[in-house]
Amino acid sequence: MRLLPALTRAAALGAATILAATTLSGCGNDSSADATANPYGLAQPGVLRAGTLTDAPPNVYLKDGRFTGFDNDLLTAVAGKLGLKVEFVGTDFSALLSQVNNHKFDVGSSSITITEARKKTVDFGNGYDFGYFGLDVPAGSPITGFDQLAGKRVVVVQGTVQDDYATGEKLDPVRVPDYNGAINQLKAGTADAWIAPAEIGEKSAADSNGKITVAAKQLSPAPTAYAVAKGGDKLRDALNKGLDEVIADGTWSRLQAQYYPGRPIPADFKPGSGTVSAPSAAATPSASTAATPSASTAATPSASASAAS
Repeated sequence: MRLLPALTRAAALGAATILAATTLSGCGNDSSADATANPYGLAQPGVLRAGTLTDAPPNVYLKDGRFTGFDNDLLTAVAGKLGLKVEFVGTDFSALLSQVNNHKFDVGSSSITITEARKKTVDFGNGYDFGYFGLDVPAGSPITGFDQLAGKRVVVVQGTVQDDYATGEKLDPVRVPDYNGAINQLKAGTADAWIAPAEIGEKSAADSNGKITVAAKQLSPAPTAYAVAKGGDKLRDALNKGLDEVIADGTWSRLQAQYYPGRPIPADFKPGSGTVSAPSAAATPSASTAATPSASTAATPSASASAAS
Protein backbone atom coordinates (compact mmCIF):
# COMPACT_ATOMS: atom_id res chain seq x y z
CA MET A 1 0.00 0.00 0.00
CA ARG A 2 2.95 2.33 0.49
CA LEU A 3 4.24 1.76 -3.04
CA LEU A 4 1.71 4.18 -4.54
CA PRO A 5 2.87 7.27 -2.63
CA ALA A 6 6.46 6.35 -3.36
CA LEU A 7 5.72 6.00 -7.06
CA THR A 8 3.81 9.27 -6.98
CA ARG A 9 6.76 11.06 -5.41
CA ALA A 10 9.13 9.55 -7.98
CA ALA A 11 6.89 10.67 -10.81
CA ALA A 12 6.71 14.15 -9.36
CA LEU A 13 10.48 14.33 -9.03
CA GLY A 14 10.86 13.13 -12.62
CA ALA A 15 8.44 15.74 -13.86
CA ALA A 16 10.28 18.46 -11.93
CA THR A 17 13.58 17.34 -13.42
CA ILE A 18 12.14 17.46 -16.93
CA LEU A 19 10.64 20.88 -16.27
CA ALA A 20 13.96 22.23 -14.94
CA ALA A 21 15.83 20.84 -17.92
CA THR A 22 13.30 22.38 -20.28
CA THR A 23 13.57 25.72 -18.51
CA LEU A 24 17.36 25.69 -18.64
CA SER A 25 17.25 24.69 -22.29
CA GLY A 26 14.89 27.59 -22.97
CA CYS A 27 17.24 30.02 -21.21
CA GLY A 28 20.09 28.72 -23.28
CA ASN A 29 18.14 29.31 -26.46
CA ASP A 30 17.26 32.84 -25.33
CA SER A 31 20.93 33.56 -24.67
CA SER A 32 21.87 32.20 -28.06
CA ALA A 33 19.15 34.28 -29.69
CA ASP A 34 20.36 37.41 -27.89
CA ALA A 35 23.90 36.80 -29.11
CA THR A 36 22.64 36.41 -32.66
CA ALA A 37 20.46 39.53 -32.50
CA ASN A 38 23.12 41.62 -30.74
CA PRO A 39 26.53 40.14 -31.62
CA TYR A 40 28.48 43.23 -30.53
CA GLY A 41 26.85 43.61 -27.11
CA LEU A 42 25.40 47.05 -27.89
CA ALA A 43 23.18 48.87 -25.42
CA GLN A 44 20.45 48.73 -28.08
CA PRO A 45 20.67 46.04 -30.77
CA GLY A 46 21.27 47.52 -34.20
CA VAL A 47 22.19 50.97 -32.86
CA LEU A 48 25.75 52.15 -32.21
CA ARG A 49 25.55 54.77 -29.46
CA ALA A 50 28.51 57.12 -29.90
CA GLY A 51 29.75 59.70 -27.44
CA THR A 52 31.18 62.72 -29.25
CA LEU A 53 31.73 66.48 -28.96
CA THR A 54 29.98 69.53 -30.35
CA ASP A 55 32.65 72.20 -30.83
CA ALA A 56 35.72 70.75 -32.54
CA PRO A 57 35.46 71.29 -36.31
CA PRO A 58 36.46 69.83 -38.68
CA ASN A 59 36.86 66.67 -36.60
CA VAL A 60 33.61 66.49 -34.60
CA TYR A 61 30.95 69.15 -34.27
CA LEU A 62 27.27 69.98 -34.35
CA LYS A 63 25.89 71.74 -37.43
CA ASP A 64 22.23 72.53 -38.03
CA GLY A 65 21.24 70.05 -35.33
CA ARG A 66 23.30 67.21 -36.80
CA PHE A 67 26.56 65.73 -35.59
CA THR A 68 29.11 65.77 -38.36
CA GLY A 69 32.82 66.18 -39.03
CA PHE A 70 35.44 63.80 -40.39
CA ASP A 71 35.40 61.40 -37.43
CA ASN A 72 31.62 61.18 -37.16
CA ASP A 73 30.95 60.88 -40.89
CA LEU A 74 33.59 58.16 -41.10
CA LEU A 75 32.04 56.30 -38.15
CA THR A 76 28.63 56.48 -39.82
CA ALA A 77 30.10 54.91 -42.97
CA VAL A 78 31.87 52.20 -40.94
CA ALA A 79 28.68 51.40 -39.04
CA GLY A 80 26.81 51.15 -42.33
CA LYS A 81 29.15 48.34 -43.37
CA LEU A 82 28.06 46.50 -40.21
CA GLY A 83 24.36 47.14 -40.78
CA LEU A 84 24.20 49.50 -37.80
CA LYS A 85 22.69 52.95 -37.32
CA VAL A 86 24.61 55.52 -35.27
CA GLU A 87 23.13 57.59 -32.47
CA PHE A 88 25.48 60.45 -31.56
CA VAL A 89 25.30 62.02 -28.12
CA GLY A 90 27.26 65.10 -27.05
CA THR A 91 29.41 64.93 -23.94
CA ASP A 92 32.57 66.42 -22.37
CA PHE A 93 35.87 64.90 -23.36
CA SER A 94 37.05 64.71 -19.76
CA ALA A 95 34.25 62.18 -19.11
CA LEU A 96 34.12 60.44 -22.50
CA LEU A 97 36.53 57.55 -21.96
CA SER A 98 35.08 56.53 -18.61
CA GLN A 99 31.57 56.78 -20.10
CA VAL A 100 32.63 54.41 -22.89
CA ASN A 101 34.12 51.92 -20.46
CA ASN A 102 31.01 52.11 -18.25
CA HIS A 103 28.87 51.35 -21.33
CA LYS A 104 27.01 54.63 -21.35
CA PHE A 105 28.30 54.76 -24.93
CA ASP A 106 29.24 51.87 -27.20
CA VAL A 107 32.02 53.90 -28.79
CA GLY A 108 33.86 57.19 -28.38
CA SER A 109 34.32 59.36 -31.48
CA SER A 110 36.42 62.45 -30.87
CA SER A 111 39.80 62.31 -32.64
CA ILE A 112 41.06 60.36 -29.63
CA THR A 113 44.80 59.93 -29.77
CA ILE A 114 45.97 56.50 -28.65
CA THR A 115 48.15 56.70 -25.54
CA GLU A 116 49.39 54.12 -23.06
CA ALA A 117 47.59 55.93 -20.24
CA ARG A 118 44.26 55.85 -22.08
CA LYS A 119 44.67 52.14 -22.82
CA LYS A 120 44.22 51.57 -19.09
CA THR A 121 40.65 52.87 -19.38
CA VAL A 122 39.48 51.78 -22.85
CA ASP A 123 40.45 49.65 -25.82
CA PHE A 124 41.19 51.23 -29.19
CA GLY A 125 40.49 50.17 -32.73
CA ASN A 126 42.97 50.68 -35.55
CA GLY A 127 44.06 54.23 -36.25
CA TYR A 128 42.00 56.11 -38.82
CA ASP A 129 43.67 59.52 -38.81
CA PHE A 130 46.79 61.41 -37.86
CA GLY A 131 47.04 64.86 -36.41
CA TYR A 132 49.25 67.84 -35.72
CA PHE A 133 49.66 69.98 -32.65
CA GLY A 134 48.98 73.61 -33.46
CA LEU A 135 50.38 76.61 -31.60
CA ASP A 136 47.93 79.52 -31.57
CA VAL A 137 49.01 82.91 -30.21
CA PRO A 138 47.49 86.41 -30.02
CA ALA A 139 48.11 88.54 -33.09
CA GLY A 140 51.47 90.32 -32.84
CA SER A 141 53.00 87.77 -30.46
CA PRO A 142 56.77 87.24 -30.77
CA ILE A 143 56.32 83.47 -30.19
CA THR A 144 57.06 81.50 -33.34
CA GLY A 145 57.67 77.95 -32.09
CA PHE A 146 57.08 75.34 -29.43
CA ASP A 147 60.62 75.83 -28.13
CA GLN A 148 59.74 79.35 -26.95
CA LEU A 149 57.03 78.43 -24.43
CA ALA A 150 59.10 78.12 -21.27
CA GLY A 151 57.93 80.68 -18.72
CA LYS A 152 54.89 81.62 -20.83
CA ARG A 153 51.24 81.29 -19.85
CA VAL A 154 50.15 78.34 -22.00
CA VAL A 155 46.51 77.24 -22.12
CA VAL A 156 45.30 73.72 -23.00
CA VAL A 157 42.01 71.84 -22.89
CA GLN A 158 42.02 69.55 -19.88
CA GLY A 159 42.57 65.85 -20.49
CA THR A 160 43.79 66.15 -24.09
CA VAL A 161 47.09 64.98 -25.50
CA GLN A 162 48.01 68.66 -25.76
CA ASP A 163 47.61 68.77 -21.98
CA ASP A 164 49.88 65.69 -21.73
CA TYR A 165 52.45 67.34 -23.99
CA ALA A 166 52.51 70.61 -22.07
CA THR A 167 52.75 68.78 -18.76
CA GLY A 168 55.56 66.59 -20.07
CA GLU A 169 57.44 69.69 -21.20
CA LYS A 170 57.00 71.15 -17.69
CA LEU A 171 55.13 74.18 -19.01
CA ASP A 172 52.69 74.26 -16.05
CA PRO A 173 49.73 74.83 -18.40
CA VAL A 174 46.49 76.59 -17.59
CA ARG A 175 43.71 74.02 -18.08
CA VAL A 176 40.28 74.98 -19.38
CA PRO A 177 37.28 72.70 -19.94
CA ASP A 178 36.67 73.45 -23.62
CA TYR A 179 38.00 75.09 -26.75
CA ASN A 180 35.90 78.19 -26.31
CA GLY A 181 37.67 78.81 -23.00
CA ALA A 182 41.08 78.60 -24.68
CA ILE A 183 40.04 80.91 -27.51
CA ASN A 184 38.64 83.46 -25.09
CA GLN A 185 41.88 83.51 -23.10
CA LEU A 186 43.88 84.29 -26.23
CA LYS A 187 41.47 87.01 -27.34
CA ALA A 188 41.52 88.58 -23.87
CA GLY A 189 45.30 88.46 -23.69
CA THR A 190 45.26 86.34 -20.52
CA ALA A 191 47.22 83.55 -22.21
CA ASP A 192 50.39 83.77 -24.30
CA ALA A 193 49.73 80.63 -26.32
CA TRP A 194 47.31 77.77 -26.85
CA ILE A 195 48.47 74.29 -27.78
CA ALA A 196 45.60 72.89 -29.84
CA PRO A 197 44.80 70.22 -32.40
CA ALA A 198 46.19 71.95 -35.49
CA GLU A 199 43.05 71.81 -37.64
CA ILE A 200 40.94 73.21 -34.81
CA GLY A 201 43.54 75.86 -34.06
CA GLU A 202 43.68 76.91 -37.70
CA LYS A 203 39.90 77.26 -37.96
CA SER A 204 39.77 79.18 -34.67
CA ALA A 205 42.40 81.59 -35.96
CA ALA A 206 40.55 82.03 -39.26
CA ASP A 207 37.34 82.83 -37.39
CA SER A 208 38.94 85.27 -34.93
CA ASN A 209 38.89 88.38 -37.14
CA GLY A 210 42.65 88.67 -36.97
CA LYS A 211 42.94 88.41 -33.17
CA ILE A 212 44.62 84.96 -33.24
CA THR A 213 47.32 83.54 -35.49
CA VAL A 214 48.90 80.11 -35.90
CA ALA A 215 52.58 80.33 -34.99
CA ALA A 216 53.63 76.72 -35.64
CA LYS A 217 52.53 73.13 -35.82
CA GLN A 218 54.13 69.72 -35.38
CA LEU A 219 53.07 66.13 -36.02
CA SER A 220 51.31 64.38 -33.13
CA PRO A 221 53.19 61.25 -32.02
CA ALA A 222 50.30 58.75 -32.33
CA PRO A 223 47.23 58.12 -34.53
CA THR A 224 43.62 58.73 -33.54
CA ALA A 225 41.13 55.87 -33.16
CA TYR A 226 37.66 55.00 -31.93
CA ALA A 227 37.45 53.87 -28.30
CA VAL A 228 35.42 50.92 -27.01
CA ALA A 229 35.00 49.45 -23.53
CA LYS A 230 37.69 47.18 -22.18
CA GLY A 231 37.01 43.65 -23.33
CA GLY A 232 34.76 44.76 -26.20
CA ASP A 233 36.73 42.66 -28.66
CA LYS A 234 33.82 41.74 -30.96
CA LEU A 235 32.81 45.36 -31.44
CA ARG A 236 36.40 46.53 -31.85
CA ASP A 237 37.15 43.83 -34.43
CA ALA A 238 33.96 44.62 -36.35
CA LEU A 239 34.80 48.34 -36.42
CA ASN A 240 38.29 47.51 -37.66
CA LYS A 241 36.83 45.38 -40.45
CA GLY A 242 34.35 48.10 -41.41
CA LEU A 243 37.12 50.69 -41.37
CA ASP A 244 39.19 48.66 -43.82
CA GLU A 245 36.15 48.42 -46.09
CA VAL A 246 35.54 52.18 -46.19
CA ILE A 247 39.25 52.73 -46.83
CA ALA A 248 39.16 50.29 -49.75
CA ASP A 249 36.00 51.73 -51.31
CA GLY A 250 37.34 55.31 -51.28
CA THR A 251 35.13 56.76 -48.52
CA TRP A 252 38.10 57.51 -46.28
CA SER A 253 39.89 59.37 -49.08
CA ARG A 254 36.76 61.37 -50.00
CA LEU A 255 36.24 62.47 -46.40
CA GLN A 256 39.92 63.43 -46.07
CA ALA A 257 39.60 65.64 -49.14
CA GLN A 258 36.30 67.09 -47.91
CA TYR A 259 37.37 68.00 -44.39
CA TYR A 260 41.13 68.54 -44.82
CA PRO A 261 41.58 69.92 -48.34
CA GLY A 262 45.23 70.21 -49.25
CA ARG A 263 46.49 68.54 -46.07
CA PRO A 264 49.40 66.23 -46.92
CA ILE A 265 49.29 62.70 -45.55
CA PRO A 266 52.57 61.59 -43.91
CA ALA A 267 54.29 58.93 -46.01
CA ASP A 268 54.49 56.50 -43.09
CA PHE A 269 50.83 56.80 -42.07
CA LYS A 270 48.61 53.87 -43.09
CA PRO A 271 44.98 54.02 -41.92
CA GLY A 272 43.20 50.95 -40.62
CA SER A 273 44.98 47.62 -40.51
CA GLY A 274 47.52 48.80 -43.07
CA THR A 275 46.64 45.87 -45.34
CA VAL A 276 44.37 47.80 -47.70
CA SER A 277 45.25 50.71 -49.93
CA ALA A 278 43.32 53.96 -49.91
CA PRO A 279 42.49 55.26 -53.40
CA SER A 280 43.48 58.85 -53.98
CA ALA A 281 40.68 61.38 -53.72
CA ALA A 282 41.12 62.10 -57.44
CA ALA A 283 40.32 58.45 -58.21
CA THR A 284 37.05 58.51 -56.28
CA PRO A 285 33.82 60.52 -56.70
CA SER A 286 33.97 64.15 -55.63
CA ALA A 287 33.78 64.69 -51.88
CA SER A 288 31.11 67.31 -52.42
CA THR A 289 28.87 64.91 -54.33
CA ALA A 290 29.63 61.69 -52.49
CA ALA A 291 26.74 60.64 -50.32
CA THR A 292 27.47 59.96 -46.69
CA PRO A 293 24.97 58.02 -44.56
CA SER A 294 22.98 60.33 -42.33
CA ALA A 295 23.72 60.28 -38.62
CA SER A 296 21.14 60.53 -35.88
CA THR A 297 21.33 63.21 -33.24
CA ALA A 298 20.66 63.38 -29.54
CA ALA A 299 20.48 66.04 -26.87
CA THR A 300 23.79 67.51 -25.79
CA PRO A 301 24.77 68.80 -22.36
CA SER A 302 25.77 72.20 -23.72
CA ALA A 303 26.80 73.95 -26.90
CA SER A 304 30.33 74.33 -25.60
CA ALA A 305 31.16 70.75 -24.62
CA SER A 306 34.91 70.31 -24.53
CA ALA A 307 36.86 68.55 -27.26
CA ALA A 308 40.13 66.71 -27.49
CA SER A 309 42.48 64.75 -29.62
